[in-house]
Amino acid sequence: MAYFDSIRLEKGMYNNGKGLTEVLEELDPSENYKGSSMEGLDAFQRQLKRFDIKVGGSHSDCVKKFFENSDSAALFPEYVARAVRQGIESNDKLKDIVATKTIINAPDYRSVVAEPAEDERVPRPVAEGAELPQTNIRTSNSLVTLLKRGRLLVASYEAIKYQRLDLFTVTLRQIGAYIAREQLKDAVNVIVNGDGNNNAAGTVSLTTAGTLTYADLIKLWAGLAPYELNTMLAPTDMMQKLMALTEMKDSVAGLTFQGTGRMITPLGAQLLHVPSMTAGSIIGLDKSCALEMVQSGNIILDSDKLIDRQLERASISCIAGFAKVTKDASKILA
Repeated sequence: MAYFDSIRLEKGMYNNGKGLTEVLEELDPSENYKGSSMEGLDAFQRQLKRFDIKVGGSHSDCVKKFFENSDSAALFPEYVARAVRQGIESNDKLKDIVATKTIINAPDYRSVVAEPAEDERVPRPVAEGAELPQTNIRTSNSLVTLLKRGRLLVASYEAIKYQRLDLFTVTLRQIGAYIAREQLKDAVNVIVNGDGNNNAAGTVSLTTAGTLTYADLIKLWAGLAPYELNTMLAPTDMMQKLMALTEMKDSVAGLTFQGTGRMITPLGAQLLHVPSMTAGSIIGLDKSCALEMVQSGNIILDSDKLIDRQLERASISCIAGFAKVTKDASKILA
């Protein structure tokens, strides 16, 4: 069994369909370090310690520290991927609207749908000996559209080799934040327009066009039944109108917003600000059954370029798509 200070690191570790950390964990399991000074570190973090590379804090090393030898250079793509992933996770609103996330290692994916008939939406008693109502589950007619979202690194190694890793991480996190925002925009598009399987969201009309009232929110809540209205998405203009409602000005709502920055709605649903949404509309959904996220692999890097210090025009991307799980589990108030 290999230990962290004797593992030979190489480019090939990135070309087997697994992440570097996963490969390292197979060679050097973290469970072997219980009770030691290395407990709490994963296999990648132990490699950083092996080469004395500090990626955070006021005394972080410069980018060039990764390239002091070929072994430590092989760690650089994983460092980049982790920093980008931190940016995605810190800006990720998808976790609040996605019912399930599916990871695939294929170019195509076909989801499944279960659409109950109208008479199945309301539970009804079944007489003795009678047949139980059926719920038909089938594969969707259209493939899930997978979109690549990412950025190019446009910088020479000479320009950044003396850059502190702590600051460079901030830049990489911004790439992750951009990917998260674009994927949220993709998810909203599928909720509104459907995924190609004739399942666009239904619309609940405002009582007065351009004016939002508490009664409109009640209409949205009622229109989503029997599904639960537990998440609401709103663009900037509708967020302003929501916050101006009398029902949003009570003491509990005010203390929650002022104390935590987390906004609530009069109906208790989680309220998410989505600036990219079409103005004048609000999306209400049941996050437990409205949307599936399909992701092809994880963060995709030009690992060979990064290891060879050919940073200019090295791509960082993520491929994902979205599918409607239950057609009527989302509605648009407009």
